Amino acid sequence: MTARLTHLDDSGAAHMVDVGDKSVTQRTAVAEGHVTMLPETLALIRQGLAKKGDVIATARIAGIMAAKRTHELIPLCHPLLLTKVAVEIEADEALPGLRITATARVSGQTGVEMEALTAVSVACLTVYDMAKAVDRGMVIGGIRLLEKSGGKSGTWQAA
Repeated sequence: MTARLTHLDDSGAAHMVDVGDKSVTQRTAVAEGHVTMLPETLALIRQGLAKKGDVIATARIAGIMAAKRTHELIPLCHPLLLTKVAVEIEADEALPGLRITATARVSGQTGVEMEALTAVSVACLTVYDMAKAVDRGMVIGGIRLLEKSGGKSGTWQAA
């Protein structure tokens, strides 16, 4: 079987994939990313002293909201009735910075990888926005899919 891009039709034009004939299954995706920053910036965030407020709580909410709006941001994504979106944010002194993990779940006909990736991306951007006044050198990185399950392709995990 030759691999092909599913969002291109036979003529090469972009289109939304018809998922109408796919089975409804429980589908889950987990994505991760991180924001590296100065140790002093991480300490400020952990102490809750950022001028704009609680960075971690705000980034968590932003990630959840973003997952729910993925279809409005990514042109060919289907609107989904998500059953779960969770965004976990943990301080990592070794970076130094914050590690962000998002889990998205749906009972439906298409996967939720883009929702998990969007949640992580927007949560990282929110961390940057809220702390940029003290550290414009922060770096967002490592955004990737960790695992997905459900659907015809089954389970996949990053190496």
